[in-house]
Amino acid sequence: MSEFWLISAPGDKENLQALERMNTVTSKSNLSYNTKFTIPDFKVGTLDSLVGLSDELGKLDIFAESLIKRMAQSVVEVMEDAKGKVQENLLANGADLMSFVTHFEWDMAKYPAKQPLGSIADTLAKQLAQIEMDLKSRTAAYSALKTNLENLEKKSTGNLFTRTLSDIVSKEDFVLDSEYLITLLVIVPKPSYAQWQKTYESLSDMVVPRSTKLIAEDNEGGLFTVTLFRKVIDDFKTKAKENKFTVREFYYDEKEIKREREEMTRLLSDKKQQYGPLLRWLKVNFSEAFIAWIHIKALRVFVESVLRYGLPVNFQAVLLQPHKKSSTKRLREVLNSVFRHLDEVAATSILDPSVEIPGLQLSNQDYFPYVYFHIDLGLLD
Repeated sequence: MSEFWLISAPGDKENLQALERMNTVTSKSNLSYNTKFTIPDFKVGTLDSLVGLSDELGKLDIFAESLIKRMAQSVVEVMEDAKGKVQENLLANGADLMSFVTHFEWDMAKYPAKQPLGSIADTLAKQLAQIEMDLKSRTAAYSALKTNLENLEKKSTGNLFTRTLSDIVSKEDFVLDSEYLITLLVIVPKPSYAQWQKTYESLSDMVVPRSTKLIAEDNEGGLFTVTLFRKVIDDFKTKAKENKFTVREFYYDEKEIKREREEMTRLLSDKKQQYGPLLRWLKVNFSEAFIAWIHIKALRVFVESVLRYGLPVNFQAVLLQPHKKSSTKRLREVLNSVFRHLDEVAATSILDPSVEIPGLQLSNQDYFPYVYFHIDLGLLD
């Protein structure tokens, strides 16, 4: 499974024994793989500052998770033809995400533990905000380029009614620079090829005999040329429509065709040039954002543990990796049973939902007798 449960319990003898019981039960029942999650000794500050920081870190946690999911999705969109290799590009400090989380160590150089907690949180918030701002500008430029290229490519992949004809026709297919004559392009359904050949010269006056030629086909029909005098264009179009032949509005313009081809070449070149730098930026900054996110989780565990268990600071954080989705309910029951002494009232409600406690509304999904945070690494789900 790609999810982890990060919990903490007081570090006194009774709770250390409870942690041992939890490890024994979860191991024997094959419920989860558990490891210690080391958190530095931070400056505690005042109770008021911790309460305010608790709310701030909660919002920052949500923002960080949202950001790394958006970055992971951006990697998918940029890699497009190599989506099977996306996961190997989503790393943290060169390690896969699960390894980074299970071997987490606080980065003292980047986030000095001796600083006030508020300063550390502010550093993390500014770092993530800068990454988001850069992500928006970089991906917007690449997306605009990609959209323009896709629009041009769509023009060359539709049917004969909608696609561009500049890459199908050639100068030799048209009578050009004539004051009196013009070459039209007509789409003829495949079953009507014979009818076209028999009737096109008589659809209107002044159609040049034997001037039709099939120059392209798709599954539904063919694109034919026909040359006639300019003054009978409208009459010819009307008669053609009555016979279920469609005149495509197209006039050969060599400069426009050249411009279109050059635009396609330019966009392909620009996309190729931007691909490498953008992917490298995404990989580097995904790593930075993910690392920051796990540091935020560590900060939240510290703050909530102090608020929940009091001073002096003494708690043990543990990282649990549930073995399978079907065992999470049982794992939660084990944890709530082992640590029910931390909050007997809440634990009673959780373990026995039939017991109603006045003034207390708790859900088995949103309350735990211990400090708990969820880490979901399914960033591409």
